[in-house]
Amino acid sequence: MNEIGAPMSVRHTQRNQIRSLGIKQSTEISRKRADERIPAMESETTELRFEQPEQSAAGRYQALIRVFAAVAAQRDAGRLFAFLATELRRVVKLDFIGISQYDEATNKTHWHSTLTDRGSDRGTTDGATPEQALTQWVYERQVPLVIPFLERNSRFPCARTLLEQDGIRSLCALPLTTAHRRIGSLVTGSVKPAAYDEEDVEFLRQVANQIAITVENALAYGEIQELKDQLAKEKLYLQDEVCSELNFKEIVGKSVALRRVLMLVETVAPTDSTVLIYGETGTGKELIARAIHNLSPRCSNAFVKLNCAAIPTGLLESELFGHEKGAFTGAIAQRVGRFELANRGTVFLDEIGEVPLDLQTKLLRVLQEREFERLGSTRTLRTDARLIAATNRDLSAMVEEQKFRSDLFYRLNVFPVRVPPLRERADDIPMLVRHFVQHFGRRMKRTIETIPAETMDALIRYSWPGNIRELQNLIERAVILSPGPVLQVPLGDLDSRTKPGQVNGKHQTLEDAERAHILATLKETKWLLSGPKGAATCLGMNRSTLQFRMKRLGIVRPGLP
Repeated sequence: MNEIGAPMSVRHTQRNQIRSLGIKQSTEISRKRADERIPAMESETTELRFEQPEQSAAGRYQALIRVFAAVAAQRDAGRLFAFLATELRRVVKLDFIGISQYDEATNKTHWHSTLTDRGSDRGTTDGATPEQALTQWVYERQVPLVIPFLERNSRFPCARTLLEQDGIRSLCALPLTTAHRRIGSLVTGSVKPAAYDEEDVEFLRQVANQIAITVENALAYGEIQELKDQLAKEKLYLQDEVCSELNFKEIVGKSVALRRVLMLVETVAPTDSTVLIYGETGTGKELIARAIHNLSPRCSNAFVKLNCAAIPTGLLESELFGHEKGAFTGAIAQRVGRFELANRGTVFLDEIGEVPLDLQTKLLRVLQEREFERLGSTRTLRTDARLIAATNRDLSAMVEEQKFRSDLFYRLNVFPVRVPPLRERADDIPMLVRHFVQHFGRRMKRTIETIPAETMDALIRYSWPGNIRELQNLIERAVILSPGPVLQVPLGDLDSRTKPGQVNGKHQTLEDAERAHILATLKETKWLLSGPKGAATCLGMNRSTLQFRMKRLGIVRPGLP
């Protein structure tokens, strides 16, 4: 028998011999074929003292039934292999069995093999094996391959390792394929040469078909489970976000400055380009980021945000990329990072200027290579997450001061979007005021019907160093203080004489405005940082964020050293 490199055909009567039960003729034909085997093969079988396999159609059919049932029910690969080896040896000559599963994503072959005569399970290996060239040939061409004399084989010299190490002299390899996908191959071997005839190949083909269906179902189950886990993670994340998010998400306003920003959003949203949103604190940078995500093809996937200034430096890497159990003190369980969680979605990193230099390198790698490792792991993970970053700092100046990597800045600054401060959107202030009044009125079950004209004029004239967040907090306080249908705004809290962008007649920097706003809020709350009436709540930020900014701006409570 020569090597067979094309699909095996079996005559119609031979197929009926395998598949038909109760037909006396098929049994007689099988027995006759067994009697007609050449003496050399019989003598080899006797010499090696192997039990003669059952060649009857009934025996093969019963074996198929047992194999089908076991393959469908068994989840443990080791037990399944042991059972397959036992059952197949009843029908075909078998001293070696292996299954290869090719992973196109990693270009690796997962190989599980067993030596049946020794009861030795070699287990699962990844990467190159002596059999890989042979199984890859079957996988690519989707045809059976029979090597009757392994010692004479020249096409797959690497497979001769089986001959040299295990005494395997003949092989039969068949593709594992379903109607939907290619999976790998089934390989059987025997210490007897020319061990596989056409009937053996047909029988093994039916076994391979059932194994392929079972493996496909297992893969599909794994993929479904992975999607369920991903949805569960996103659900938990979104539940956390709901607790901290405001209930309104609309971008309110019709000013020319705002329309210009929204045009940029519509332009960049359909792409996968990185976006850098910059502007003063409280201008609504996150709302712009959400608008980009919602208008993008990724809108059905997660929008995952992280305020880089609110996370201690030592934990920021874990938040971004995740960590393994035991990676550091306190890592009692595995944690999925934001980039992994946002796969096929969007990551929004607010205050990206606060990312330390040593971590900027890893962030740049994610942007360029889409690869990262969890803390405590050497396994490289890939992510298809789009990055939108935001900052209230001058990153170009930080690059000059060597506080921010220039290569990361250029990678982030692909499509910059500047969000104008509220003082440049004076036309939007009346709409924003009415929006906040309705929002907080519904929440507090208050009915506000009138906003005095002089109040609205004062709100329009004010410079709003805290921007929309400051306006929002002021209106919330006003709704609380309004017992009737007329909005009563505590105008004494505003310095209406301050011109936009100036403090005491001097040019006001962003840090000056932020420092003045935080100081005013701290004085108003009597330096209470946390709690419902604390400064952090009034400013719309976490306590840790407020403490960080106080330290950065040099704000210290009077009387403290």
